[in-house]
Amino acid sequence: MTLSSKSSAVPRAPTSLPVPQRRWAQLLDLPQTESLTDTLPGESLPDPRLLGARGPGWPASQMQSTVNYLWHTDDLLGQGATASVYKARNKKSGELVAVKVFNTASYLRPREVQVREFEVLRKLNHQNIVKLFAVEETGGSRQKVLVMEYCSSGSLLSVLESPENAFGLPEEEFLVVLRCVVAGMNHLRENGIVHRDIKPGNILRLLGEEGQSIYKLTDFGAARELDDDEKFVSVYGTEEYLHPDMYERAVLRKPQQKTFGVTVDLWSIGVTLYHAATGSLPFVPFGGPRRNKEMMYRITTEKPAGAIAGTQKQENGPLEWSYTLPVTCRLSLGLQSQLVPILANILEVEQAKCWGFDQFFAETSDILQRVVVHVFSLSQAVLYHIYIHAHNTIAIFLEAVYEQTRVAPQHQKFLFEGHFWVLEPNLSAQHIAHTTASSPLTLFSTASETPKGLAFKDPAQDIPKFFPKVDLQADYTTAKSVLGAGYQALWLARTLLAGQELMLQGLYWETLQATCRRTLEVTRMALLFLSSSLGTERFSSVAGMTEIQELKKVTELRSRLRALAEALSRCSHSITESQTSLSNLRSELLKNRDQVHADRSIQQIQYCLDKMNLIYKQFKKSRMRPGLGYNEEQIHKLDKVNFSRLAKRLLQLFQETCVQKYQTSLVTHGRWMREVHETRNHLRMVGCSVAAYNTEAQGAQESLSKILDQVSHQLLQDRTREAQVSPPLTAPYPSPALTDLVLQMQELCEEMKLLAFDLQDNNRVIEGLSRPPSAPDS
Repeated sequence: MTLSSKSSAVPRAPTSLPVPQRRWAQLLDLPQTESLTDTLPGESLPDPRLLGARGPGWPASQMQSTVNYLWHTDDLLGQGATASVYKARNKKSGELVAVKVFNTASYLRPREVQVREFEVLRKLNHQNIVKLFAVEETGGSRQKVLVMEYCSSGSLLSVLESPENAFGLPEEEFLVVLRCVVAGMNHLRENGIVHRDIKPGNILRLLGEEGQSIYKLTDFGAARELDDDEKFVSVYGTEEYLHPDMYERAVLRKPQQKTFGVTVDLWSIGVTLYHAATGSLPFVPFGGPRRNKEMMYRITTEKPAGAIAGTQKQENGPLEWSYTLPVTCRLSLGLQSQLVPILANILEVEQAKCWGFDQFFAETSDILQRVVVHVFSLSQAVLYHIYIHAHNTIAIFLEAVYEQTRVAPQHQKFLFEGHFWVLEPNLSAQHIAHTTASSPLTLFSTASETPKGLAFKDPAQDIPKFFPKVDLQADYTTAKSVLGAGYQALWLARTLLAGQELMLQGLYWETLQATCRRTLEVTRMALLFLSSSLGTERFSSVAGMTEIQELKKVTELRSRLRALAEALSRCSHSITESQTSLSNLRSELLKNRDQVHADRSIQQIQYCLDKMNLIYKQFKKSRMRPGLGYNEEQIHKLDKVNFSRLAKRLLQLFQETCVQKYQTSLVTHGRWMREVHETRNHLRMVGCSVAAYNTEAQGAQESLSKILDQVSHQLLQDRTREAQVSPPLTAPYPSPALTDLVLQMQELCEEMKLLAFDLQDNNRVIEGLSRPPSAPDS
């Protein structure tokens, strides 16, 4: 629609109408009405006929048709200056369609303007653009009728108007909007079309076969063919979404000779995306955009480079600029970091500095081609969304983790489903496990820090209150704002509860317990084999053996091994204490996990919201009525009291139950993390000690083995020499004690070899305490 002579939402009512109907016509003429602060930009007030408030003077509803389609005038979907859109049916198949019926005022336009929309729609064919089925005429008046695809789920505006989305769309839905808008706009540019009226109300929503949202561009009444290097001078659009240069001429009525190019659509897209991400407009003067038009123009033209929003909170007050999305935004920081630079460069008043469509498509496509890896920082107790390309290396992923968490790559350790997960920097990011918000990679920082948790704004701040007197319009507006805050509280409550669950499942006490068990096992095995080394003391009882010099060294080595055995025994005791500490931690975790699962605050908040929603819908219905009867007014007053009571209960549940439990969980989690850090560091120290003892024991064993080999060899040589010198008949038989000693030495040497093998295995296990196993291919 245009903002010059065609700026009203419906044709101006004739002055011959009765006063009530004349008032309705004035209300429907939104651009001329500055008192409707509750009406969102681009929203038309419903036709009173649709609310059962038809009074004298309103035309009676009737059936209209073309050759192939039939509709009732009560089935009004939307209304503009030159046409009305109705829900219609195919006469033969019964298929639902939308018909755009042009009124008399539309034929006052030049011929080329009248046919432009038909020609544009015939040229376009894309899943994210509303399809044109036929162009027909009504039977009697021969009014032109466009037969188009019917989108049963309203528009993006109606989605954003819903109190559930008062603070913006969830991340998944926002990405769907971004994908659809970018694809639709890309098709327009491929066909050399400029839309000139991009806004949430002109983006329709349809549910696909699998329940997914599909958004489609519509309303091509202002569209025309225009190449990248061409300009136009006519002004179209909706003022909150207009480029400032067009706003100056169309809204402020200031004469200027500027021409406009295709990039004016980019400004409108920027405002639309900001609106979808936050639930509000980026540029808001005190009193609202339509009450303070001069300040609205000043905000958009004085915006500093890089700023994506500007507000004026007090009358004649200073302008406040924002370079980031508000804390109430539901998009992850990972997505925000990708989106904000795009908004900053398309919300640029100087067309020479504004991005062109090529760069816009390149940057948005870059976002849409990325995959998200969910990472829960155990040390910070925050869930992050890391957006990367599948073809990136893991080194790039680790750097992206650092950019959000400030945990340096060398301090990053990951767990997945309770097990250590090693990410080799040179591998492709495709090797990263498939994650979800409930099953993320767990980031464990080797540097201890205090958990900070989720940063959020209390929904109870700045919440409006009902006026004592009955004011149907004001009561509806207040109820809508309070209900929006209630839904934000519900979303936050779910997020906080999910954070508590991730804290509980992220602590890797099971891994530490397994490490304790294995370390204890190999330590005790080393002690068992060391005891065999201490068996050399039985050699001292053999006659004549004390004179052998080598056996004196055996005694010294035996003392060293006994000391090592005592040290390993102390390590074993220390590991057992760590096991006890981890068992106590496990008991606490299980207790807290049961408490989180038993929490019913979400259900209680949802119950309050359901009750509030019923009252809100009644207020929404009543706001269009001229007044209420006595009994209806009393019921309305009771509804206000009940609504306020429910809202108070809801916010009390959020603050005193959800928030307090979350804060308590953060404190407890911080204590657990300190225990885990201490246990982990203690195990590493014990591991280092055991490894050192093993190395020393291995050296002593090797020395002992050599000595025993030498003694055994020497005894055998002495025996051989004695046999050669003595006459064969008089040679004595070998001493039984000597023979037994040789056999014992040989057996002990074999035991020493086994001990060496087990000590080496022990060292490998100890090294594994600080080197988690490699992640398998996903």
